[in-house]
Amino acid sequence: MTGVKVKTNPHAGLPGGRHRWRFHLSVLLLVIPIVLSPKFFREEALFFGDSGLGQRELGEKAIGPWHVHVAEYMANAPTDQGLAGHMKTFAIRWNAEDADHIKASYFRIGKPRSLRAAGVVLSGGPYRQMADVPIPERVKPTDALWLTVEGWDGTVHQAAIPLDEASPATIAWLKQRGETR
Repeated sequence: MTGVKVKTNPHAGLPGGRHRWRFHLSVLLLVIPIVLSPKFFREEALFFGDSGLGQRELGEKAIGPWHVHVAEYMANAPTDQGLAGHMKTFAIRWNAEDADHIKASYFRIGKPRSLRAAGVVLSGGPYRQMADVPIPERVKPTDALWLTVEGWDGTVHQAAIPLDEASPATIAWLKQRGETR
């Protein structure tokens, strides 16, 4: 037995010995949250309204006698929602003196034919309302995002925001999508 070499474990004296992969896994479990936390906190601040209405604020718009702040919630291309089609999220905030006079607000791409076809109703409190606006199949870059507002007194006011002003990312997506069709 003097001529037989016994193979020794190179990690025998180190903590963990031959289970060194467990150490690497635990380090990875500590590093991943540290790397991803800035993105998480940015998205949380946007979701709770601490960083404004959205990623791209369009400023204050006048609609009839009222004033509203409009924002594109996420400044990226519309998201595919399966059978519902592509959607884009917009947010608004009414001025404090106007909020009590508003009954309902609607967003739509393309001019609404009537109040019954005004578009997607915005939901939320008067100081942060949001809606997922469907992108029609035949939308053109020259179309507009229409905001229809119904007051408690029965009046209806509409305002158009050109789509290239409301969402440049959607315009870029439309151009890219037009090339692939």
